[in-house]
Amino acid sequence: MEHIDLPAGTIHYRAYGPEDGQPVVFVHGFLVDTDLWSDVPERLAAAGYRTYAPTWPLASHTTAMTPGTDLSPRGVARVVLSFLEALDLTDVVLVGSDTGGAVSQLLLDEDASRIGRLVLTNCDAFDTFPPFPFDRLFQLARHERVARAVLQTMRWSWLRNSKLGFGWLVRRALAREESRAWITPYLTDAGVRRDVTAFARGWTGAELEESARWLARFEQPVLVCWGLDDPFFKPRLGRQLVGTFPDATLVDFPGARTFVSLDQPERLAQEVLAWLA
Repeated sequence: MEHIDLPAGTIHYRAYGPEDGQPVVFVHGFLVDTDLWSDVPERLAAAGYRTYAPTWPLASHTTAMTPGTDLSPRGVARVVLSFLEALDLTDVVLVGSDTGGAVSQLLLDEDASRIGRLVLTNCDAFDTFPPFPFDRLFQLARHERVARAVLQTMRWSWLRNSKLGFGWLVRRALAREESRAWITPYLTDAGVRRDVTAFARGWTGAELEESARWLARFEQPVLVCWGLDDPFFKPRLGRQLVGTFPDATLVDFPGARTFVSLDQPERLAQEVLAWLA
């Protein structure tokens, strides 16, 4: 695992592939880390791309950010931009999932000059940020003591990986160790809890309501890979996204839920590579 020190704080990331390859940068969602992407970054790297899979300050990061950093959803988008600028990455293929899809869309409004292509899997969009019941989780996260007490129950893997936890988001069985890594930073690091509180208090739910205005200005190619068995991000949302971008392609993933990259990593990598080619 590599790291880079940004004004916002230290970002840890995995990097693969030739340094002169076209950069692909992954943006995961809330309460997961870089392992959300399974081996998709490695598969793209094997085809000659330079892939970066950071753990962003979205509750599972292991190093707290600099106190006072803007960690609202739009603020996190600026952290991603800062990462691209620090590594001087251009013509980037940006890949977003879940909350990371919202962050990726906000980044396009902030500064799309470094983005050459966009890939979105099941994610927030328009007036769905996030869908019920996760909007309640964001509201809860504004109150650190209450949120910590609730998340303490996730220490038990049978509950954490059930439909009361991450079980609704992925069809395949989660290993105890992989989901434990997602919750441990929040439960054990007061600085991480502070960051999450800052994110939740900076969130309004209305960040993407006007997104059609700036998404329609993004003329680069877009690939939308949508899991059809997702109980939260319905297929209509993916189709609405495709209809908003000037140049967008939709690929359906039957049998996949929110975490498409965990349910069908091989096919996701294949579809991305075929589209890039």
